Amino acid sequence: MTTPAIETHDLTRSFRIRGRGPLTAVDGLTVSIAPGEAVGYIGANGAGKSTTIKMLCGILVPTSGAVRTVGLDPVAKRRALAARIGVVFGQRTQLWWDLPVGESFGLLAAIHRMPRPAARARIDALVGDLDMEDYLATPVRQLSLGQRMRAEIAAALIHSPDLLILDEPTIGLDVLSKQRLREFLIRERAERGTTLLLTTHDMGDVQRLCDRILLVDHGRLAYDGTLDGLSATVGAGRVLVLDLDAPGPDLVAIPGTRHLASEGGGLRQRLAYDAAHTSLGAVLSAVGEVRGVRDVAVEEPDIEDVVRRVYQRSAAGELGRAADATD
Repeated sequence: MTTPAIETHDLTRSFRIRGRGPLTAVDGLTVSIAPGEAVGYIGANGAGKSTTIKMLCGILVPTSGAVRTVGLDPVAKRRALAARIGVVFGQRTQLWWDLPVGESFGLLAAIHRMPRPAARARIDALVGDLDMEDYLATPVRQLSLGQRMRAEIAAALIHSPDLLILDEPTIGLDVLSKQRLREFLIRERAERGTTLLLTTHDMGDVQRLCDRILLVDHGRLAYDGTLDGLSATVGAGRVLVLDLDAPGPDLVAIPGTRHLASEGGGLRQRLAYDAAHTSLGAVLSAVGEVRGVRDVAVEEPDIEDVVRRVYQRSAAGELGRAADATD
């Protein structure tokens, strides 16, 4: 039987706040993540994401419950665990602020006791993949935010960990820097089978990098499944944008759809549909029977809107630990 990359059972962490009493940041969390999975761990500020990561890494001791990271007790085996995982916190650095980037990489390789030839080969590969050649000799304090985040991710991967944990890795980055990081992470996982746990408020990261979503609400697991399943759970469908051959009335009678809006006297129309119950082909066929179609585009659900709906339903007691409807 394969050992899970991450496994928790009733994991709980409470803090005592002066004047307010105990605060439970993580409340009875039970999850299992298989090796090689890419999982988005999402939720609002204060939902318990960073607290969970600190327990996975052995930085915080659980109040109760059990946790295993790559099969190890994170607190009792913290040194052994450090050799098996890589962690990037978006607001903290593991690089030496006044040293050139390349020297920081060399020191990290030495800390992990990597043989020099293997360390050199790995560092060279990461530098090339992340386009860092131009600033290896630059002190970390002089790097732009995008350059530093690429360096931070390279630093976390020098020792080729089994599990990579990224806490808000693209916060504050421009569009190009985000895209470069995402493309690199996709390649790294494909080549090495690295398990990825990603916490982020950037839904673009979730859409492009993650196969599975864990959504937490006030420390409790509110959803575990795919992104499509999450959208289906709260009734957020895809949107079909139709450019028609001539203006005309609203397409309000197309089976399996809901008319959202029209522009240009009906020349462009938007229809919402649920892909779990209605195929795109069926919708287009029905439209084609009444109007000529010049062009078509499909918009995925707005993920921030999906998460908002989950919180609303969770608050109303309608959504517990939802199973993915597509499983």
